[in-house]
This record gives sequence, C-alpha cells and structure tokens, in this order.
Amino acid sequence: MTSHLLSWSGLDDPDRSDHACIELSESSMHAIGSTQTRHFSSAWELDVASGWMTQALRVSTRGFGWSRWLELTRSESGRWSAEAGAQGDTKLPPPGLDEPATLDDAIDCDLGLCPVTNTMPIRRLGLLDRDVPATQLATAWVEMPSLRVLRSEQVYASQWEGERRLVRYSSLRGDFSADLTVDSHGLVIDYPSLARRA
Repeated sequence: MTSHLLSWSGLDDPDRSDHACIELSESSMHAIGSTQTRHFSSAWELDVASGWMTQALRVSTRGFGWSRWLELTRSESGRWSAEAGAQGDTKLPPPGLDEPATLDDAIDCDLGLCPVTNTMPIRRLGLLDRDVPATQLATAWVEMPSLRVLRSEQVYASQWEGERRLVRYSSLRGDFSADLTVDSHGLVIDYPSLARRA
C-alpha cells in the first residue's frame, strides 16, 4: 500500500485547484479529494475494488445559493445505481442517473475535472507496463458541478516518449484527445488543457 498527497492547478481555469489523498494497492484504490473554483467547490470520496473496478463514488458540490450531492455505486454484478439530491436555485441539470441500463458495460466512473479517475483504466489496461493499442471502453461520466451521470465512450492507448510514459486519452466522438503524462503509479502529472501537478 502506498499513500499519495497530490495537488493540481487548472490549465483551462487558473482559479481551479484540485487536491487528493490517495491510497493505492496492487489492484485497488481509495481516495478522497476536493475541487475549488471561483464559482463552486466540491468534495468527493472514491472506492475502487480489486481489479481497478469502481465500487462507489460520493460527491458533493456547493455554490452561491445551492448545493447538491451524489452517491454512485456499482455492484459486484456490474449494475450501477445512484442516489442524489439538490437544494437551492440553479440552472444546472438535475443530479443523478436517469437510465442505469446505459452503463451495463461500464467499469469505471469518470469524475469531471478530476485527474484521479483516469488512474483506474490506466492500471487495469496495463498501460504502464507496455505499449497498448487503442482500447475502447464505456464510463459513468459525472458532470461537474451538476453531478448528472452520463454514459461516455472513451479510448485509451499508451506509448513511451523518451523517458516519459504517455497515455493517449480521447473521446470516441473524436471531439477531444490528450496525451497524459503519468507517474510510475499511473497518477496524472500533466493533463493538457485541464490540469498540471502542482
């Protein structure tokens, strides 16, 4: 078991900062973290079971005059469920998961703006150990700060560039792609256009 206390600075939003305390084993992870921006703050807790499979994600967000929360879980049989709530007046979409069946083939959650949730597919697919061709997967993407849960089709691949291990992450729709620099644990150092380790 290794412990990591990490911070990232926003690249798309210089006012955003992310912080996480992460415990890693050979095949699982537990992490707590937070995000602070000019318009909202959030706190989250992530449980990842053996095999780098999401077990639970608990998130709360708060802005001026509103707050909301989400508890997203994945059972051992692969069924996703969510409980959510909201208070206050905001134009954000409602939090939660409308159609759990759309996530039946998803193993990972992906918390918006958070560099930590990339670690699960990176480790499970073995992207640290070898060059891996493009691999498609589905995730339960949690939109921030609304906490709406949507299906997201993503593609991961990896290769060495000099001394750096690069993980190429892209959306299946083709509207986003980034080469992530990660450390020896699969934790993000640099996520172009999103965040960089402080």
